[in-house]
Amino acid sequence: MPHFNACGGCVMQHASDPFVACWKAGIVMGALEGQGIEGEVAQVLTSPPGSRRRARLSGRRLRKGALLGFHARASDTVVDNPRCRILTPALMALRPALLDLVQLAAPRSREIGLTLTESPAGADVVVEDARDLDTALRQDAAAWAAQAGVARFTWNNDLVAQSEAPWQPMGRARVVPPPGAFLQATREGEAALVALVLDATRGASRVADLFSGVGTFALPLAETAEVHAVEGEAAMTEALLKGWRGAPGLHRVTAEARDLFRRPLEAAELGRFDAAVIDPPRAGAEAQVARLAEAGVRTIAYVSCNPASFARDARVLLAAGYRMDPITVVDQFRWSAHVELATRFSRA
Repeated sequence: MPHFNACGGCVMQHASDPFVACWKAGIVMGALEGQGIEGEVAQVLTSPPGSRRRARLSGRRLRKGALLGFHARASDTVVDNPRCRILTPALMALRPALLDLVQLAAPRSREIGLTLTESPAGADVVVEDARDLDTALRQDAAAWAAQAGVARFTWNNDLVAQSEAPWQPMGRARVVPPPGAFLQATREGEAALVALVLDATRGASRVADLFSGVGTFALPLAETAEVHAVEGEAAMTEALLKGWRGAPGLHRVTAEARDLFRRPLEAAELGRFDAAVIDPPRAGAEAQVARLAEAGVRTIAYVSCNPASFARDARVLLAAGYRMDPITVVDQFRWSAHVELATRFSRA
């Protein structure tokens, strides 16, 4: 337990797994009670140590050497962590090369951000707030990528090097996400959420996937149903559709880039779907949930990364006559206060 009292990512590393699971279930129940909802947590599925395949670290250049790690809790202090117990072994093996990258990329005056994603083809590395690239620095950066053996390397939104496309499996499809794109943090957590969503929407022939990302749910759903995927970033919907085109035997998938906060799908647009999947960011999806309730979509699979906004949205659906199934907590951020969950809302 070397870092629980310093690193903001592992504030509960000193506690037992059963205690943390109970604590996280309690967070969910507390959020529901705050909205006057009676609910049940059926299970807590916790990803194992060393399974975090995507993470955003911070790096700071020192007079001699560099720091690389997560921030301390509620602080801008970078906690150097050479023995992180949450990142995958493949990402941890990159640490010496990443320390070299920090020294190469970081200005003296500020820290840089490094988003790391493990893929079957190798690591996808994105560095942000780095020094401006000139010709010499670009050459040094490309040489770093070759020596580190990463699949793709992006510097301040500029693609510097790519030896292989850093694809991710999504059901039968292979998807190459845009640099730094959102993915579920662990493979185990993603598999659990996909299984829950597939079970919740079983029997549906037309499914709306709202806040679809690059197709985590849409592409597995397309094995048995037609899917319309909606996501705010066009680069993500393009990656989803490219993956769909390359996968044999899937049902039809359509996609649109649309800001669901400002322009949610209206009830009339939702009427053709017999199920919907919604996986919003931490703010939840108040406007979109109101339209889902108005449309009366028979089944809604709700995936959430914030129990408070989930409970607020759940109250709207329950008031519209939906029934909420027992909730599954999917803990991809073990030892942290972060809680993810999934459940089904159904209406006769």
